Amino acid sequence: MKDIMRQAQQLQAKLMEELKKIKVEGSAGGGMVRIEMDGEQNVLTVKIDPELLKDGDVSMLEDMVLAACNDAKKKVVEKTRDSFTSITGFPMPGT
Repeated sequence: MKDIMRQAQQLQAKLMEELKKIKVEGSAGGGMVRIEMDGEQNVLTVKIDPELLKDGDVSMLEDMVLAACNDAKKKVVEKTRDSFTSITGFPMPGT
């Protein structure tokens, strides 16, 4: 039983290391808004094309930032799922 627990802890540590390596970019508006996110779903950068600011449409910009964040989060989940499967050989639970 101790061996199983030790192996589980090693797998968990390996997965956590893989999450730290993940970096994705989500985008919206044809790339006019880009969000970079890490594997722990922390937003690292936000890039907004200056052309979007000329119109003064704050609502549209807010929608694009939200869409880019959601796109990045989806990509993090996909990469996390892939990492889990490659490390354990099993599909991630709940997917």
